[in-house]
Amino acid sequence: MEAEAEARLLLQEARESIKAARSYRRELQQRLWGLHQARQQIRESATLTRDVLEQHFNDLKGTLKKLLDERLMSLLQEVDTIEQESIKPLDECQKLIEHGVSTADDLLREGESAICGDVEQHNEKLCNFTKKALHIQLDSLPEVPSLVDVPCLSAQLDDCLLTILRNQIFRHGTVASRPPVQLEEFVEKPGGILVRWCKVDDDFVPQDYRLQYRKSTANHFEDVYVGSETEFMVLHIDPNVDYQFRVCARGDGRQEWSPWSVPQIGRTTLVPHVRVTERLCILMTLAGKRFYQVRIETVGQPDRRDSLGVCVEQQNGYDSLQRDKAVCISTNGAVFVNGKEMTNQLPAVTSGSTVTFDMEVVQLGPPSTEGGNFKLRVTISSNNREVVFDWVLDQHCVSLYFGCSFSYPGWKVLVF
Repeated sequence: MEAEAEARLLLQEARESIKAARSYRRELQQRLWGLHQARQQIRESATLTRDVLEQHFNDLKGTLKKLLDERLMSLLQEVDTIEQESIKPLDECQKLIEHGVSTADDLLREGESAICGDVEQHNEKLCNFTKKALHIQLDSLPEVPSLVDVPCLSAQLDDCLLTILRNQIFRHGTVASRPPVQLEEFVEKPGGILVRWCKVDDDFVPQDYRLQYRKSTANHFEDVYVGSETEFMVLHIDPNVDYQFRVCARGDGRQEWSPWSVPQIGRTTLVPHVRVTERLCILMTLAGKRFYQVRIETVGQPDRRDSLGVCVEQQNGYDSLQRDKAVCISTNGAVFVNGKEMTNQLPAVTSGSTVTFDMEVVQLGPPSTEGGNFKLRVTISSNNREVVFDWVLDQHCVSLYFGCSFSYPGWKVLVF
């Protein structure tokens, strides 16, 4: 018996050791997978950083070459303009001088002919020559500008530009091994995800944050928030779908954004009953439900006809629930029953407000084939205040309909 007990004990210990070994192996494998992911992140981010650097500096080279070529063309055009404007008066002066030389040549030939001519014609030719010479004004000469009075073009090139560019280029760009901000928490919300992030670099002073997201199947991220807060409610999220998020920051007094945080996956399994995001009136059956909440995500321009509430009949032709067979609260806090405003009033609806509707059925008389008299005891709560009243109905109500209407866009409402 002792041998069998000892054998069972050894077998039990062996099984426990095997179980512990399997658990240990599983934990080690998970850590190996963690190391693989870490190594993959380093290599992929290094490859991406190389590509970004090469692309950026190639773009800079192309842009700088284009700018230098444009500046060179501008300076060459300036040289051409100065040259043409300066040469033009010299050309005109040259034409005048060449014309004078031609006239002097003609006068010389005529004078030599008069001197060497026949005696009979000698006096007449000499007289004509003398008159022509006096008419030409041989003592009048055009003025030619001196070299100091005409342009002497040169290029003024400041060598300090190279020094400035060299210093700027050597300081341009940095390589960061870790981003200064990281995603911290994802909180599921109906039809949305509350995303929180935090600063992980003590020396970094953030001015603004920039949050982006995308579906895991999408190729490109899109901005969803830019501001100074460290959390944001991302709405219009499809339930049970993975979304990737990333965040970066802009330092105080800086224009450029920091490197992106490590992308993380977030999802929500909570489905809102209805979301109102534009100017409309939506009706939704509550199918016997007598308690629900409305949360105001964002507000638009208020109007006295705005309303949130329930109604008996699904009539889409109305532009407000401030009517018969309906109870509602206006955005200014006024409560309406069958179109009539109550004396009691709740606080005005603002962004983040939660309005609760709680209804208890009270039968006033025995049911009949023609329907009986019923009433609902309605409690509407908002911002720690509530209004209680009896809503009398002509007949038994199988279903109620949630309704909301807004005269202006910008309202976003979640119904639970």
